[in-house]
Amino acid sequence: MNRISKHISLREAIESYTAKRLGINNTPSDYHITNMVGIAENIFEPLRSWVGGPIKISSFFRSGDLNRAISGSKSSQHCEGRAMDIDDIYGHKTNAEMYEYIKENLDFDQLIWEFGDDNNPDWVHVSYVSPEENRRRCLKSERVNGKTTYRYA
Repeated sequence: MNRISKHISLREAIESYTAKRLGINNTPSDYHITNMVGIAENIFEPLRSWVGGPIKISSFFRSGDLNRAISGSKSSQHCEGRAMDIDDIYGHKTNAEMYEYIKENLDFDQLIWEFGDDNNPDWVHVSYVSPEENRRRCLKSERVNGKTTYRYA
């Protein structure tokens, strides 16, 4: 398989400079790919259509070894292929606009306003499990005394 969806290649979905630098295998299993297709088709592709152009995926699938190397959450949905971090570096829509669009129009599990300020997050984290299991949980991350904390948004 070379593509996860119309606008996401497998290479883009698993690319990690940290994995390359440290020699970490970041290859997903068939289970992970099935989950990646789910979030791509249910979140990314509808969002990209609304945005009207490319969206930067800064993190998608992470193997357990890669997740540990970057000190990711032990329960990270990235490790299941069910989460992605997105950033509209191309200027089509702001991260805040993408966050609000997902919140108001798409079915999701978690949606996180990642750092930034009250006007725009630095990036948006979104996850998708299934229509039956999605929690529609909206959070905002902040740094408090050097630690990342989350509160309901």
